[in-house]
Amino acid sequence: MMNWSDSISRRLAERRGTSLWRSRQVHLGSCGQLLDTSDGQYLNFSSNDYLGLSQNPQIIAAWQQGAERYGVGSGGSGHVTGYTAAHHMLEQQLAEWLGYPRALLFISGYAANQGVIAALMEKEDRIIADRLSHASLMEAAMQSPAQLRRFLHNNPDSLKQHLAKECTGKTLVVTEGIFSMDGDSAPLDVIAQQTQSAGGWLMVDDAHGIGIRGDEGRGSCWLQDVKPELLIVTFGKAFGLSGAAVLCDEQTAEYLIQYARHLIYSTSMPPAQAVALSEAVRQIRAGDELRHRLQNNIRYFRREAQNLPFSLVDSETVIQPVIIGDNERCIALSHLLMQQKVWVKAILPPTVPPNSARLRITLTANHTRQDIDVLLEALRGSGY
Repeated sequence: MMNWSDSISRRLAERRGTSLWRSRQVHLGSCGQLLDTSDGQYLNFSSNDYLGLSQNPQIIAAWQQGAERYGVGSGGSGHVTGYTAAHHMLEQQLAEWLGYPRALLFISGYAANQGVIAALMEKEDRIIADRLSHASLMEAAMQSPAQLRRFLHNNPDSLKQHLAKECTGKTLVVTEGIFSMDGDSAPLDVIAQQTQSAGGWLMVDDAHGIGIRGDEGRGSCWLQDVKPELLIVTFGKAFGLSGAAVLCDEQTAEYLIQYARHLIYSTSMPPAQAVALSEAVRQIRAGDELRHRLQNNIRYFRREAQNLPFSLVDSETVIQPVIIGDNERCIALSHLLMQQKVWVKAILPPTVPPNSARLRITLTANHTRQDIDVLLEALRGSGY
């Protein structure tokens, strides 16, 4: 019989030395533009802080004021002692902003996706998910008792074929607003129409669209005039913080309060964080200038990148992937950029499909044109 230590050692030995080995580096400080490390300061093109709000003085002050009032922790699950006036106010604020009857706070986007799917799906049900949906969605779907079917990425015809097949239970269609690895947008209007016609519900994770798209940053669904039954928004990107919320109707919210174990059994986010998030919502709603600056950066990068020795993915969003393919070449290119103090991480399988290793470049409102020029020059001189 193999013991635990031998089993873990064997698995580590299989991974160590390969291009799939993951490691972490301690950072001394970061924002949407710069990253401080023990090796010096880097121009940061791997950040999800799309609007630079993690360093916003008003949001920082709001957190400090929240900590002075509530302390630094919530003290329990929201079902026990952890649901404060700050949490309640943030939920109401989100619901009003995004046009839903209710919003429920979760500790992370991963927990929100897992909690919703685990609570709602039963054995006779089915989940039809875009095949490139986030790991949190796919893992929850695979672990649920429901049948899982995957439709071709952003392909309404493939979805329609799955929807046409008989199902004795409920149908949940799952997709994202903007896909985190390719930066492309889902055809939500067509997907919503097909789902509604089949009597199903639509669940959209808009982690990378909320705050940066649509009127007042209301996101991908608003931009396409779609209102899914379940909208997941996360606070670790454009909001500059962490956590997530599920937007839904009254009945579904009450159901999740009763049955969503990730909600019931997790200590709620610190009230001070909820206070800071309320200020982040205000900054986002008034953030047209930030969104305009961000869109200008995206357009400038794509225009100037046309003469690079490789092609970009067709993305008009903050996520601008450069597909390299080979894992080793992708890692080498990332290292070359870092030697020039440009921080762009290599993204490898299994996070992305085999043979699609990439540099995942993300742009923020804090980047200047000079910053982008440095990135472009580093890419030109990489020898790719």
